Amino acid sequence: MKLPVLRDDRLTLAHVALATAMGALGVLATLDAWRDIYLIARDDEEYSHIFVVPLVAIFLVWVRRTRLRHCKPTGRLIGPLVVAIGWFFSSFGFYRGIQSFWHGGAVLVVVGCMLSVLGKGVIFRFFPAFLLLVFLVPAPGRLRLAIASPLQNWTASITQHLLEAFGVVNTEVNGNALTINGHAVLVAEACNGLRMVFALIMVGFAFCFAMPLRNYIRAIILLLSPLAAIFCNVIRMIPTIWMYGYMPEDAKQFHVYAGWAMLPLAFGMLYGLIRTLQWAMIPVNEYTLASQ
Repeated sequence: MKLPVLRDDRLTLAHVALATAMGALGVLATLDAWRDIYLIARDDEEYSHIFVVPLVAIFLVWVRRTRLRHCKPTGRLIGPLVVAIGWFFSSFGFYRGIQSFWHGGAVLVVVGCMLSVLGKGVIFRFFPAFLLLVFLVPAPGRLRLAIASPLQNWTASITQHLLEAFGVVNTEVNGNALTINGHAVLVAEACNGLRMVFALIMVGFAFCFAMPLRNYIRAIILLLSPLAAIFCNVIRMIPTIWMYGYMPEDAKQFHVYAGWAMLPLAFGMLYGLIRTLQWAMIPVNEYTLASQ
């Protein structure tokens, strides 16, 4: 069997296959950190969006796949440099107890291993996919708590006012707790929208860079992602709180499934926004993607 020859003038599928193998070696070299990331994503649903990150990154690469023919496998020395930087941060984070450094360094090691084959050209042509890998790193506890507290109160207040405005049920709000049908329903961390923030930012990010949008449109969409998270979370919370008051045995499972259902809803909302701007003759497109 004749092995494929790696060309020097452009990247081929053979380069991609070899880069994938190198990335797997990078995962093996930092397996403890990747195992910890997996356990966090599996056991804490606030980080479950991590499982979606590789799929979204692959999607962003796929819509730009024809750009591979314009990338040359040059500047591959950047790969070992990124590996060294990633190994330093991962080791520093491990021994100093800084979890985000430990995890982030492991991600850089894998990226560096792949760049050792692909070269520096892919960074510029597939930059959105590389940038998205930041979401593989679980957010530090302080950042997480800083986001969680206001989201709890805002979600509880908005949901309570909407429930009463539509005359669905009579509720009372106290801090981040709602009382419905005599049952106190805490807008606990599982319902505070933190997962929705990260997941919807990813949806917005993928939407922005999967379509030929102007940069200011992309910035607006990304900046509005937290507000979209609150909006979608309120939509999820209204039936969830009703179920906590009248069908508490099914409420928890419903709230989990409803959270994932918000992702296609958010994508549809963004698409509808772009179509509306186009209908209003507002310039939103800037260039055509290589795959189009």
